[in-house]
Amino acid sequence: MVAKPLRPVTMEEIDAFHRDGAVLVKGVLAEQWLTLIRDGLEYANDHPDGMSVGVDLPLRIDQFPAARSAKLREAIDCSPIAEIVGTVLNSPVRFYMDQMFIKPAGEIVPTPWHQDTCYYNVEGHDLIRAWVCVDPVPRDASVEVVRGSHRWNVTYRPVVGRDPATDPEGAEQAEAAYGAGEAVIGRDSHETWSYADAFVDLNLPPTPDIAAHPDSYDIIGWEYEPGDVLLFHGNILHGAQGGVTLPHPRRSHASVWAGPDVRYVHRRGQVVPDPVALYQQKPRTGQPLADFPDVFPVAWSPPMAWSP
Repeated sequence: MVAKPLRPVTMEEIDAFHRDGAVLVKGVLAEQWLTLIRDGLEYANDHPDGMSVGVDLPLRIDQFPAARSAKLREAIDCSPIAEIVGTVLNSPVRFYMDQMFIKPAGEIVPTPWHQDTCYYNVEGHDLIRAWVCVDPVPRDASVEVVRGSHRWNVTYRPVVGRDPATDPEGAEQAEAAYGAGEAVIGRDSHETWSYADAFVDLNLPPTPDIAAHPDSYDIIGWEYEPGDVLLFHGNILHGAQGGVTLPHPRRSHASVWAGPDVRYVHRRGQVVPDPVALYQQKPRTGQPLADFPDVFPVAWSPPMAWSP
């Protein structure tokens, strides 16, 4: 049975998300879910696989950690997160993928400003990331966003990958694999993977240098406590400051959820692989995720309105 949030999402929070592109929903996850996510993150951290980056470094990132952590999978399937996301969208939502981000205790490294949508083979306005951290995070070490940048109607260039200007041979090899719509060897099983597998698609504009000109942007952020859920739009520009020293790690889990208008799009410079089960479906650009119900079943739907 799927659990309910500790309190309803308010209209003010819903309006803030659509206006700003992000909102911190305070105190909606019970301790049982924090314990489950914490244990799942620790398991994934102790069992790296081919989708792990930065093992034993100041920033550990894992793609699809719930694929090997039963507790993270349970949190996705049974916690109130899907309802929280669906309530904000006022629509059915489907789980797309998840990620793990761990920054160890000590000086926290920055997260560069970036946009999420360009890393995946999906596009659409109803793409939401739910960020849950099992540790308290002060404002100056938490996720921050450029308010309203989800409505700029721009897909920026990912900040990783092989640059054709400096690595033409590597970029040509990567483009040949991705441009043909084929999985790199091992990609369909997620056995081998690297951010360097992708190439920089120079047809996309570069991400603005927000860190160099912070006063030119309307940047917002939050002080985060365990039990909160930070929701932000797939197109929002976001990052995190560095240089702050924390006495504890910053262990966070991000799940990505898709509403009705999210569709598949094969990107020339795809960075993150598709969910494993999607490869055998041979998706085509423009297909809604609803075309693949076995891969992306509806996780939550708004209750039916009663009428006499």
